[in-house]
Parts: sequence; C-alpha cells; structure tokens
Amino acid sequence: MPETYDLILKGGIVVNQDGRVERDVGIRAGTIARIGDLSQASAARVINCRGLHILPGVIDTQVHFREPGLDHKEDLESGSRSAVMGGVTAVFEMPNTDPQTTSAEALADKVRRGHHRMHCDFAFWVGGTHENIADIPELERLPGAAGIKVFMGSSTGSLLVEDDEGVARILRQTRRRAAFHSEDEAMLRERKGLRVEGDPSSHPVWRSAEVALACTKRLVRISRETGARIHVLHVTTAEEMALLKDYKDLVSVEVTPHHLTLVAPEAYERLGTYVQMNPPVRDEAHRHAIWQGLDEGVADVLGSDHAPHTREEKDKTYPNTPSGMTGVQTLVPIMLDHVNSMRLTLERFVDLTSAGPKRLFGIARKGRIAVGYDADFTVVDLKRVETITNSWIASKCGWTPYDGKQVTGWPIGTVVRGNVVMWDGALEAPSLGETVRFEETLRA
Repeated sequence: MPETYDLILKGGIVVNQDGRVERDVGIRAGTIARIGDLSQASAARVINCRGLHILPGVIDTQVHFREPGLDHKEDLESGSRSAVMGGVTAVFEMPNTDPQTTSAEALADKVRRGHHRMHCDFAFWVGGTHENIADIPELERLPGAAGIKVFMGSSTGSLLVEDDEGVARILRQTRRRAAFHSEDEAMLRERKGLRVEGDPSSHPVWRSAEVALACTKRLVRISRETGARIHVLHVTTAEEMALLKDYKDLVSVEVTPHHLTLVAPEAYERLGTYVQMNPPVRDEAHRHAIWQGLDEGVADVLGSDHAPHTREEKDKTYPNTPSGMTGVQTLVPIMLDHVNSMRLTLERFVDLTSAGPKRLFGIARKGRIAVGYDADFTVVDLKRVETITNSWIASKCGWTPYDGKQVTGWPIGTVVRGNVVMWDGALEAPSLGETVRFEETLRA
C-alpha cells in the first residue's frame, strides 16, 4: 500500500542543517511527515519543485502591522498578506498600536483579531512600561506573546522607558529574551536642533551613531548587571557591532535588509522622506560594518522592521514626517539578490531567518525542515530575475523604497502548516494564521 500525504513537494533542493540536497517532502495534517524519495507515494496535491530551493519558512521577528488604531496605513490582514506574498510564513508584531499592547487584554484582543484572519502565523511583542512591571512575568508567558519589547528611544507615552532604573526593573522581571529599540532619548531631545527643515538627509545627523552607541552601552551594562537576555533591534553602527561582539552570552543582534542595502547620502537624495527610518540609514562605513558583523556571526537574525505609512504622511515636509517603510514583502527577494551577488550564502540566509529566530526565541516546531515540525516552507527560485514594483506591494500603503529595483532570486511559494498560501504570485488559501508557540511557555 503506497504512502499517502496531503501534499508532496517534489524534487526540490531542500536547504537545511545538513546542506543542500534534492529531496521530496511529504506533509500530513500540517506537519512534515517524511523527507526523502517519495516517488512511490501519492498525495492530494503534488507540486513539482524541480529547480527550486525549499527553505524553512522565513520568520520575520519585527513588523508593525498598525492594528488596532492605525488601520488606515496597515492592518493584520493586509500586513500578513504582504508577508506571504514575499515568502514569509510567520511574523512577530510590535506593541506601538492604539491602544498599545501592554496588558493581557490588549494582547488577547490582537490574538483574536489575527486568528484565521492573518495569512501567516504570528506572535505579538508586549510593551514593557513603568506601569506594567509587576505584570511582566505573566505577560511574557501568555499565549501569542513573543516576549517583552522596550523602547529606550523613539517612542511616546508609557512605551518610552528611557531611564536605566526603569530598564533594570523590567529586566529583573523577565525570564525570556527581551527586545529593545536602543537610541538615547535624552540625546535625541538635545540634538533636535540639528534637524534641517525640508532636508531628510539631516535625519542621520540628528540620530547619530553616538546616540545609538550611548544607549546600547547602557543597555548591555544593565543586561550584565541583571543577568537578563536581551535582543538589540536594528543595529546600524560600526561602533555597536564592535561593542556587541563582547556580549554574545547575553545579547543577540538584529540587522535589517534596508540597513544592509541602502546607503546615505544617495538614498536620501533619491528617496527623500521615503527612506526615513529610526534608527536611520547611514553611510557606507556603517553599512560595511553591519555586513562584517553579519559575516562574523555577531548578527543573529534578520528583521524587516516593516513600518508602513501612507504617501500623504510621507509627503509632508521633514521633520514633520513619520519614520518607517515597508519591508516584510521585500525581505526575501532583497536578501536573495545579495545571495546571488555572493554577499552571503543561502545557508547563512536560512540561519538568519529561520534557525536563528528559533534558537533565540525558543520557537516550537518551526525553524527547521525536519519530521515532526510544522510544514512551513519558503520556496524560492534563485535564478529568477524580477523587478520589484510598487504595484506588487500588498501593504495598504502601496509603496516600497525598492520600486524599480531588479533582483535575482524570487519567492515562488509560501506554505504555512501544510497550506499552500501563495504560489507564483497568487494568493491560494484562505487566511488560516495561528499563534506561534514557544518552548518556554508551552502549557498542557
């Protein structure tokens, strides 16, 4: 009696912990059931993947999908649709919504909103504040919680925790790895006069490398004093990379595709406020250092920091313009283009986008192509040449800083727990997103 499966991915090059090998993958009940030669097996659906690479599902651990409260520029459905169109199978979404995600009720509301409405699987960062410190041990263990996120700069209201004692009190309560936006808020206030009206290229002058380094120095000192594990988001400076390599026992590092790809001053001359981000796109010396940190293993994960704003908002005059750009849909093609230009290996890309997130955050049953794991796959054509366009972007805001950029390497398929959600540019399945589970919070 031949083996039967719900889905077989046939003849693709599986990229995993043991390298690249042409194999079939059999999926049953949303789980990887067999890897190997399935020529004698049958399935409800067989997809010919010959010539394609089958990667573990890409996990983007930093996105802003804006719901609730800022739904005019993105929501959980549109943001997750953008994710799966770009080959991303799971996302961790940020707490700076309205209301902010700082309570069990707010987290539960987001989980309800996302369940079977988002196209990919999901978890939500919970904002750490002065007001919810006592609740953090329970908040970080709730279903759907990615962990605690703290803004030491670039935020407002209760989400801003700029004092060392406040950060220390939060970290004394955490048991999971906490994530940080690291810019020194006091220095940002002092340096506001360096912003030049109508000149977004003054953004990295205001939010200088020194502003980021000063905060990161404070943060790693507090991490060492408390013994807490931390995750520094979107590292952008040579000085931070040089510092953080000495703290790898406690500190993990995220880098982003836009800081690896775009460079000042050219990006500001070409894109203006559409390249405005916090922390900012910097010059070639800093970009080179980020690549070096990636090459040397200091960088642990890639996050897109997808943070959309409408054209109307972006078209205002700097500095009265919001920081943020789309990124979840372009993460895979932009980084595959770097793979094809020999800037990094495909195996390192997998480490940064699946194995790395699994390792850092203890994601259960994701991050590898292995029997018993969720059947999450990002299927790519390394040879396909495409041009990224605004019209391809599924985000509500409908634009990308990479409009018109030709890339080599393209996401062909997105499979989430055995459901073929996207194939060759078409959305195939209804929204079936569910919460990501974590090893440290599994409950019977």
